[in-house]
Amino acid sequence: MMGHSMLAVSTALTRRAALGLALVGGLMLATQQHAEAAAKATATIGMAIEPTGLDPTIAAPVAIGQVTWQNIFEGLTTVDKNGKVQPQLAESWTISPDGLTYTFKLRQGVKFHDGEAFDSSVAKFAIDRARGADSVNPQKRYFASIDTVETPDASTLVLKLKQPAGSLLYWLGWPSSVIVAPKSAENNKTTPVGTGPFKFVSWAKGTKVDLARNADYWNKAGAAKLETATFRFIGDAQAQAAALKAGDVDAFPEFGAPELMASFAGDNRLATVIGNTELKVVAGMNNAKKPFDDKRVRQALMMAVDRQAVVDGAWSGLGTPIGSHYTPNDRGFKDLTGVYPHDAEKAKKLLAEAGYPNGLTFTIKAPQMAYAQRSAQMLQALFADIGVTLNIETTEFPAKWVADVFKAGNYDMTIVAHAEAMDIDIYARDPYYFNYKNPAFNDILKKVEATSDPKEQEALYGQAQTILAQDVPALFLFVMPKLGVWDKKLKGLWENEPIPSNVLSEVQWAE
Repeated sequence: MMGHSMLAVSTALTRRAALGLALVGGLMLATQQHAEAAAKATATIGMAIEPTGLDPTIAAPVAIGQVTWQNIFEGLTTVDKNGKVQPQLAESWTISPDGLTYTFKLRQGVKFHDGEAFDSSVAKFAIDRARGADSVNPQKRYFASIDTVETPDASTLVLKLKQPAGSLLYWLGWPSSVIVAPKSAENNKTTPVGTGPFKFVSWAKGTKVDLARNADYWNKAGAAKLETATFRFIGDAQAQAAALKAGDVDAFPEFGAPELMASFAGDNRLATVIGNTELKVVAGMNNAKKPFDDKRVRQALMMAVDRQAVVDGAWSGLGTPIGSHYTPNDRGFKDLTGVYPHDAEKAKKLLAEAGYPNGLTFTIKAPQMAYAQRSAQMLQALFADIGVTLNIETTEFPAKWVADVFKAGNYDMTIVAHAEAMDIDIYARDPYYFNYKNPAFNDILKKVEATSDPKEQEALYGQAQTILAQDVPALFLFVMPKLGVWDKKLKGLWENEPIPSNVLSEVQWAE
């Protein structure tokens, strides 16, 4: 009897214990699955440079748009991953035959993240803010052709132009042209409010920006797949690589160190993706200053440069040599690296002809970024071969470089990667830090804007590239690649970069 009851009790205990364990196990499994599901609903994106603010309509650094463009903020038009203009907050438009009137049909039912409605009066506010007398928009010139902004009704916006602007629809898709609202505009620098698929949550300065899915997003088909996303700021390339390998960040769409790309070879979890950017590395010269006011000196310096050696030495062989201020992604691209190929002997002769038989000495103001420092060192070695002494002065970017070079024009030579797409027109701007003046070049750029015929524009862009390749207002070196490193299961990041960006709307985890 006693044995029987003990057996019954112990069996009952065992059964209860087993049931308890099963419950705990089930809870643990459920918790684990929940954690995995939560992890799959979020992504952490690494960036080397932290933005200075979060409003791309008031400041130039590309990092601002890389966090906010197409995530928080949207434009009347947008530029897709292939560099093509697409409708966005404007669902369609018509252009008058003379190219002077653009009539936009706006999307209805669109709301900003704080509930403010988007309509033609908001679009007018954003455009007037960008083009007004006291505007600090970094691309204010995009709006210079606009004469009046009219709002016949809530869903119609009419732009009347002073002169045709063949690139207007493209420019309206840029980060600097996003639509901001009257109520929230002045605080967008720290708490951005847009119409995009993600809402701003918080910004821990020096560390990260957190975003969350916008549940009320107007474009149901383009709604964010992720529930949350984080941009983590890690400046040091070794630390970037360590964070990727540890899984602390899921992706570094612009990984900072080409020499470390090989360290990911054979990694089971991480993929390396090499795409195109618009980053043209050019060594600008002060064309208004001796000896750079003599075209022969500039041409001689170009012939001293072995572009492939610069790419190899500065960027581990990852990059495309260029002969003008244009990339192979851009429409109407011409390979002009053969106009002044590397030829040290010819370069020496041309320098002597220009009155410098014993060479030259001058200074390059080089930003602290690795590509600029290494490229400057390569130029220093190549120039030495033709008797030119190049002194390298590290110039803190952006603050000191913008003040000394960009604004004051106080420099001999500098080096920087120009990130804007199709920005060949910078050589027609006055003032601009190259101090290059060529009326024939300016006329070609005016003709580009006077037509909206793509074939005609491409032919004109070809002429513009050729003039720069021959005149050499800057040493055209190479296009930097987009070095992406990300988790193989993370899909939807852009491989190429027609506009500096981190568009997250299509990013999701594969099952």
